Amino acid sequence: MLFDILRRLMVMVVLCLAQALVLNRIQLFHCATPLLYAYFAIIFPRSYPKWAILVWCFSMGVVIDAFSNTPGVASASLTLMGALQPYLLELFLPRDVDDRVKASANTMGMGNFMSLATIMMLIYCMVFFTVNLFSFFNWLYWLECVVGSALLTLALIFTIETIRK
Repeated sequence: MLFDILRRLMVMVVLCLAQALVLNRIQLFHCATPLLYAYFAIIFPRSYPKWAILVWCFSMGVVIDAFSNTPGVASASLTLMGALQPYLLELFLPRDVDDRVKASANTMGMGNFMSLATIMMLIYCMVFFTVNLFSFFNWLYWLECVVGSALLTLALIFTIETIRK
């Protein structure tokens, strides 16, 4: 248990540092920003307690909000993503699989994992940019931000999963 907490804390610190120091400065076509820290909410195992997923996701969101100057946007979006993760994970796992299985390309297969990651990233980006922009006046810009950021983040997640194999 302690090893799991320390490992998750280390992953959280690495993703927060990567986001705050490098990825926040990348804006492709002035709308697409990689939001790699959302990967943290995707990789929880099947048997992980739902309350613990919510606590981890909320705390990650608060740290990202502090470093990215987006008060409450990342924490609200990541908390929603943490609430949906166990239910979406069940859709892509067989019923007879072990309860300790983690969401990864190795255990689920690349197709199932990328389907899960795509759905979760689209939901995350929609909520993130809706709360961040707080307006549908320029809905085309909102759509560009959602799709561009989701695709850019999915490319990074695909790269990480390929390397992890």
